[in-house]
Amino acid sequence: MSIATTTAHPARRRAAVRTRDGVALTVLEYGPHTADLTVVLLHGHCGRSGSWTQVRDDLRRRYPSARVVCYDHRGHGNSATASRRTYTLEQLGHDLRDVLDAVAPSGPVVLVGHSMGGMTVLTYLSQNPHEIGARITGVGLIATAAGNLSDAGFGRLLRNPAVSVFQAAVRYAPTLMQYAKELARKVFAPIVRTAASGARTYDPRLLTLANAMHNQTPIVPMAAFLTAFATYDRTDTLALLSAIPTLILCGTADLMTPPSHSLAMATAVDYSDLVLVDGAGHSVIMEHPRRVTDALTRLMTRATQAGHRAVAA
Repeated sequence: MSIATTTAHPARRRAAVRTRDGVALTVLEYGPHTADLTVVLLHGHCGRSGSWTQVRDDLRRRYPSARVVCYDHRGHGNSATASRRTYTLEQLGHDLRDVLDAVAPSGPVVLVGHSMGGMTVLTYLSQNPHEIGARITGVGLIATAAGNLSDAGFGRLLRNPAVSVFQAAVRYAPTLMQYAKELARKVFAPIVRTAASGARTYDPRLLTLANAMHNQTPIVPMAAFLTAFATYDRTDTLALLSAIPTLILCGTADLMTPPSHSLAMATAVDYSDLVLVDGAGHSVIMEHPRRVTDALTRLMTRATQAGHRAVAA
């Protein structure tokens, strides 16, 4: 694992962190090097670090003394692609370790993940349980789940045989499938624009498909991670989070990871802060950034206090 700074700026620093298996991840840092607290924001499947822009900027205004770190997962955004076999949540947990070691090797850290980012956080903590309450002083799980994805919401589509057919097609003809995805992006672009403007309401299933095709994530990682979701289960990690401040947030209209997942997690984590944003969908961090920032501000305050207690002890 190595780190190479590519852009230096008083407010933003851009770096390439090379993972242990040689994949270059694009990392953005904001705030002082000497910050007492580092907050790492992890994006979801087929997203990129830019999905956090509004929340990130609001956090920086409210918490100027903190360092905020965002990065693109392998195969996403500006990070490099990798072998299809490495598109697993276990590998994303190892990638998070490499990022932390490179940009925040010491001091308390708050991990915040949206959707697949939240699954990455839970996977990382299952791999490094000794860091809970020591290095990791707070966790935010946003529009995500700890397991049983195929039991509710659109996660039930993971059981559909068509998913396996789609994945097989990507494995055997990735170039052709990528070309088909590019064509689909053009077809669905008007739907995405119209829905975003609020000019027309679409069937949620059509809008979900449109958003999936409209994103810029290559077809191989997009398809490969579906296998990871089908077998994902980190429910045993939830009890460990009772030791640190934990935020669990979800939109009431989230069709991808419905509120039932968040309620189940909150039940398993003592003293967790459960926030349900009325009417918000799966992209709650972009739909209602102020509500998300309000909740994260409370989390950071609690995490800072917990960190001070840990140092005093």
